[in-house]
Amino acid sequence: MRKRILIVSPATARDNNGNWQTASRWARFLRDLHAVDVAAGWALQDPAPDLMIALHARRSAAALAAFRAAHPERPSVLVLTGTDLYRDIATDPHARASIEHATALVLLQPAGLALLPGALRSKARVIYQSAPSLRPWRPARAPRYRDVCMVGHLREEKDPLCFIHAAGLVTHPAARLLHIGGALDPALGAAARRAQAENPRYRWLGALSHADARQRLKRCHAMAITSRMEGGANVIIEAVTCGVPVLASSISGNRGMLGEDYAGYFAAGDAAALARLVDRSMTDAGFAALLRRQCAARAPLFAPGAEKAALRDMVDNLFLRAPRTTLDTESR
Repeated sequence: MRKRILIVSPATARDNNGNWQTASRWARFLRDLHAVDVAAGWALQDPAPDLMIALHARRSAAALAAFRAAHPERPSVLVLTGTDLYRDIATDPHARASIEHATALVLLQPAGLALLPGALRSKARVIYQSAPSLRPWRPARAPRYRDVCMVGHLREEKDPLCFIHAAGLVTHPAARLLHIGGALDPALGAAARRAQAENPRYRWLGALSHADARQRLKRCHAMAITSRMEGGANVIIEAVTCGVPVLASSISGNRGMLGEDYAGYFAAGDAAALARLVDRSMTDAGFAALLRRQCAARAPLFAPGAEKAALRDMVDNLFLRAPRTTLDTESR
């Protein structure tokens, strides 16, 4: 029987960030079985879904609390983001209430389980996100530049200044560092504009559509992720599934995605270490090949079929345990 599912996502298509990509993809995975809507929130006057899936503990706290109070018998899922796991559930009472209210918790990589209170780990599961694989780019002749890109909006958690500073320290003559993302922080946008004017190695491309960003990414020598906190970065998946190796800050969320033994880590905030990795990836063929092999070994975890099956299994089990509900005319 078809059920009504509401995905609460504070991020919208206009934001074009990882949370929105998750909400959009999950809606697509579930729509051939259920009636699925995506909204920024939920209030008592709104139609009641049979299941609520909420992204972001703090920003979806009001929707989860209202749904739990009005319909305690109906299941809810909270998808924990990087700021949830690595900041908000330790400091924000609304975020802490959200992890209590939700029937089930979803983490996007296993390292985050250690951040949950022990009593709540039994209702948590890991669902890796996914991206369709793209055919690796094979240029007809050696390109003039070997691009390393960063994909992420300019905000403090992503630490774009680390990438900008690394661009000034890289020495390989063919290296060019490209940044894709909008300036959510005006000061960081100003820093990017200054860097672009002063350093020919650095280019800020601004916000691109998701499709255009992936096409640009697949043509890169490597992808850098400099974040201070991540729940399970979509951009890692999108790099891995198009054959682009990753240079990643050594934080829990990235290690949960790429594995503890991955060779491409640098200390978070260490621009010099990132620059050394960029140079090494361009001068040491064995090192570059190792990164590609390690990323390829992770790729099956990020297959759309695996994510879709895990999501549907979770939803099916929540409905099986819940009191019987139907998608009637009133709930539409």
